[in-house]
Amino acid sequence: MAAVGTSPRRRAAYLATAMGVVHSVLALVSFWLMHDAPKPGSPDSAVIAYYSGGQGRTVLTVGIYLLPLSAIAFVWFTVALRMWVAEHGHPEHFLFSNLQLVAGIVYAALLLVAGAAFSVDAAVAALGDGPVDPQSARAFPQFGRMLAVMLDSRMAAIFVMTTAGIGRSTKVLPSWFVWLSYPLGLLLLFGATLQTRFALIFPIWVLLLAVLLTLRVHHTGASRPGDLTARA
Repeated sequence: MAAVGTSPRRRAAYLATAMGVVHSVLALVSFWLMHDAPKPGSPDSAVIAYYSGGQGRTVLTVGIYLLPLSAIAFVWFTVALRMWVAEHGHPEHFLFSNLQLVAGIVYAALLLVAGAAFSVDAAVAALGDGPVDPQSARAFPQFGRMLAVMLDSRMAAIFVMTTAGIGRSTKVLPSWFVWLSYPLGLLLLFGATLQTRFALIFPIWVLLLAVLLTLRVHHTGASRPGDLTARA
């Protein structure tokens, strides 16, 4: 049992779980904190007060710490997830595997740019000598929402559907999760909204996948997840 507990497969699963949970929690907290950012129709006085006060420091924390750390955790999650799949010895779908990797990298990069867009005006107010420009402070959060909610969701859709395809072809993921992922991926791919809560869908999916990895490792022990799928 000791050998199983320290196997590369189990270590990869636990690393993917940990990084998936970190990414999801940080992303969910970030988008929750950014939900009340000034809207385009907010008066100048409200915008200046928001970015010059305590809320501006919260936005800065999201932009330079929470979202970047969330993006870094997602890169680790992607690599650990791929290691976990590779350790099972099942033949991978070459196209899906490469698309998954590229989508994960672009998703993380867009998340970093979104963090910069969200926090640039808070950084000017807190770290620089310039005053808050209300017009800029209205525009940049909308740009950040466009990146994080609209464009990043497209990359998330590719990641979800390619992961589902890999799970189906290698049988390392249960069939119910695979078939749940396909319509979710289509929703992320074709959804058109700037509502921040739309960006919560993918982190919740990652969180579910991370928990699922731990449960499957716990229940399968030394057996392969594909064997468990065959018995289900």
